Amino acid sequence: MWSWEAFFSFLHNPLMIQGAWTTVWLTAVSMALALPLAVLVALGRASHLAPVRLLAGFYVWLMRGTPLLVQLVIIYTGLPQLGLRLGVISSALTGLVLNEAAYLSEIVRAGVLSVPRGQSEAARALGMPPWRVFRVVVMPQALRVMVPPLGNSFNGLLKTTTLVSVISVEELLRRTQFAVQTNFRVLEGLTAAALYYLAMTTLWGLVQRWLEARVGRGHQTSPSGGRRTKSVALELETR
Repeated sequence: MWSWEAFFSFLHNPLMIQGAWTTVWLTAVSMALALPLAVLVALGRASHLAPVRLLAGFYVWLMRGTPLLVQLVIIYTGLPQLGLRLGVISSALTGLVLNEAAYLSEIVRAGVLSVPRGQSEAARALGMPPWRVFRVVVMPQALRVMVPPLGNSFNGLLKTTTLVSVISVEELLRRTQFAVQTNFRVLEGLTAAALYYLAMTTLWGLVQRWLEARVGRGHQTSPSGGRRTKSVALELETR
C-alpha cells in the first residue's frame, strides 16, 4: 500500500537532493558545451567546401541516427579498448555534448537560414569581414527564431540525463534507486523523483519565457500594426 510517510521522506532525502543538483549542473554544462559545437557544425553544413560540408553532414547523420544510450555505452566501455579511457563524468559529458550538438546544429542552421540574405550582403558591401557579419548581423536576428526551440532542447536534455545512470553517474534517477534500497518503497521514490523533475522543468519554463521576451524586444510591433525589424547593417551604414 501507498505510504505517505515514505513519500515525504523521499522528498527531503539528501541523496535525492544531491542527485537533483547533479542533474542540473550536468544539463547546464552539456548545453553550454554543445551550443558552440552546434554553431560550428551548422557553419560546416553551410560551407562551400565539399569535404567540410560532407563531414558535418556525416556527424549529424551519425549522432541523430543512433540512440544516445548506445553512444554512452560505446564511449564508456568501447573507447578504453582503443586506448582512450574516460572517467564516468567525462564519458557522460562527452556523450551528452556530442549527441545534443547534432540536434542543436539543425536549430542553429534553421535560425541562420531565416535571416534574409540581403542583410549579410549589405554588411559585406560595407566591408565587414565574414566573422563579424555572422556575429553582428546574422546571429542577433537568428536568435529570435532559435531561442524557443533551444529552450525546449534544454528541457528535453534535463530529462535525458537519466540515461547516464546506465554508466553509473549518480544523477537524480540513480540516487533515487539508492534511496529506495533503504525501504524498498519504489513507487513512492519514483513519484518523488518525478516531482523533482517537474519542479526543475517548471522553473526552466519560467526562465525560457523570460529569455523569449528579452530576445523578442528587438522585434516589436509598429503603431500601424506591421512588424518592425531592426537592420543592423543599415544602422551601421548611417553611422
